Amino acid sequence: MKVRRSFKLMMGLGVLLVLLAACGPAATPTQAPAAAPTNAPAATEAPQAQPTTAPSAGGGLICVIVPPVSNPFFGAEQEIAAAKAEELGYTTLKLVHDDDANKQQQEIESCIAKKAVAIILDNAGADATVTAVQEAKDAGIPSFLIDREISKEGVAAAQIVSNNYQGASIVAQYFVQLMGEKGNYVELTGRDTDTNAHIRSQAYHDVIDQNSGMTMVAQQTANWDQTEAKTVMESILQAHPDIQGVICGNDTMALGAQAALIAAGRSDVIVTGLDGSDDALQSIAQGEMKATSLQPVAAVSELAATEADQFIKTGSTGKPEKQQIDMVLITAENYCQYAKFAPKADAPDTCPTPPSK
Repeated sequence: MKVRRSFKLMMGLGVLLVLLAACGPAATPTQAPAAAPTNAPAATEAPQAQPTTAPSAGGGLICVIVPPVSNPFFGAEQEIAAAKAEELGYTTLKLVHDDDANKQQQEIESCIAKKAVAIILDNAGADATVTAVQEAKDAGIPSFLIDREISKEGVAAAQIVSNNYQGASIVAQYFVQLMGEKGNYVELTGRDTDTNAHIRSQAYHDVIDQNSGMTMVAQQTANWDQTEAKTVMESILQAHPDIQGVICGNDTMALGAQAALIAAGRSDVIVTGLDGSDDALQSIAQGEMKATSLQPVAAVSELAATEADQFIKTGSTGKPEKQQIDMVLITAENYCQYAKFAPKADAPDTCPTPPSK
């Protein structure tokens, strides 16, 4: 019995050894894994770059940022642009940068954080705005500039402005005519950081300086502001009481200058502006201001919203980045045919003659 049990034990051990040999040695911790197939992507492969602005079905937030809306020009462009964007199916956020580049930077960064799909902007400085618009572009948000250009191309999706040189030129030609090509005059200029201020002033002088009988006795900025223009005009009148005309870079300054002249009993002085605001048209109707040049604010603002919609949906506006729209001379002959920076739908053929001042 003992021999039989020993034999069975030896047979069991033999079977166990055979089974162990068949299994082979276990892999060590340092054994290299099998090589991946050559056509498999590497684990560290970078994802493909995405376009900065992918076409979409539309909708989303559009920011509309402008200078102080106390100026009716800026208020009108913001309301018109926002209304058109909302008509096209977007929500809007209306912001005011107060011509402060730092505040504008913060507002654009806020729009980026809110994942806006576009920005419509009347900017706070040709040079100071470039970085902010570039940041928006880098975040995939196209900017559509209205009224004022910036100093660099290829950053904004569009720069849509009035033809400021043309508009200022037609005002200057009429101003020279009213002045009889002679006499002393004053120029009130806009904000120095605004490209339009320089373009308009240059156009004025390209026309007026051809008339040797006209002399500019003072040139001073009033920063587009009506109250400041009134104060500046009061000071200039003390130094140069013999002026016959005042040509201004915008209507707001023209209205301020006109108020100072009326208060001083000098309603005989010829005053012209530029913008075509309703307040300026009313002043012309009352026989005070003599002319302005109407900016097509409605057309520019609506075009910005329309092109933003086109860009969002297709990735392109289909138009050049820089676009200019001509302006219209407004005088005592046609002041009643325009309102809210656009032609009236029911405009009369002739306007009542303004009273003589």
